[in-house]
Amino acid sequence: MAEHRGARSGVKPEASSPRRLEGLPGFLPAADNDPTEGLVSQRVRLSILGALSVNTTLTFSELKGLLQVTDGNLAVHARKLENAALIECTKSFQGRVPRTEYRLSEAGRHALERYLNHMEALIHATRRTS
Repeated sequence: MAEHRGARSGVKPEASSPRRLEGLPGFLPAADNDPTEGLVSQRVRLSILGALSVNTTLTFSELKGLLQVTDGNLAVHARKLENAALIECTKSFQGRVPRTEYRLSEAGRHALERYLNHMEALIHATRRTS
């Protein structure tokens, strides 16, 4: 009879526990006291915050061009950031043309800074353990 491949050899593989990334206490899970953390980590929202961090204000059209997203996509993400008070939105008219301008709020600046610090720590810890 042919030997069955994959039969148990009676030796159990060593159970290994996940390695912690040193220098990142509480890396997982996300901080419970920061309701903005999940908002900032999404690519388009992070891009909006980043663009506004290096520009005093940007119009809807300018943001759309920078991020290469559709009107609807930008509107939804900007609204989420606005509802969380991470960005401020000012609507006006230039002649008869509507103009929407965005500005990074102080809370948005702090949320972005926390996120970037966390990512830098993750990168540093990951490279150190590799």
